[in-house]
Amino acid sequence: MRIAFLAAASVLAFAAAPAVAAPAVPAAVVQQDVTDAELASYAAAEEGVRAVQAQVQGQITAEQQAAMVAAIEGAGLTLDRFNAISQSVQAGDEVLAARLAVARAPESAAGSVGATATDAELGQFAAAMAAVRPIAQQLNGAAPTAEQQAAMAEAIASSGLALERFNAISGALAADQRLQARVALAAARSDG
Repeated sequence: MRIAFLAAASVLAFAAAPAVAAPAVPAAVVQQDVTDAELASYAAAEEGVRAVQAQVQGQITAEQQAAMVAAIEGAGLTLDRFNAISQSVQAGDEVLAARLAVARAPESAAGSVGATATDAELGQFAAAMAAVRPIAQQLNGAAPTAEQQAAMAEAIASSGLALERFNAISGALAADQRLQARVALAAARSDG
């Protein structure tokens, strides 16, 4: 059976909004207790802050500062919490950054592979990709030999994910931003 292989590129290209002036909160405090709901609120607040920042010319005025705070509070966060999350993401917390990328990504289409993939399956997929990647890199675009094909199939099987499900996820990955973000999150969690 032929393996459909897509190099799962990290789609964690994100530019965190700069923190709005407020007292610093140690990043270590935030890393452990940010909820998914807070990340969704943070992503919404970022959009509002960026909209105001796009209008800034030179110094930020008091009115623009107030508009940024209103965007943050309107998204359901306090200024302190927004800044704490921002600082933690900017400090390099890969898992938190990957979770934020999931919060920013549009939902997968209902009934799609991305919508039906479980976190456990995506963990298995990330593990399989990590095992398959070195073999695929040796190919340089060439068709795999029977031995390489068998090694990739074994790597996938050892992850616990069925080859058919691996191929389905791999095939859906390029067109589904949310699935890409969820796979990157699974990979970040396994690395951390």
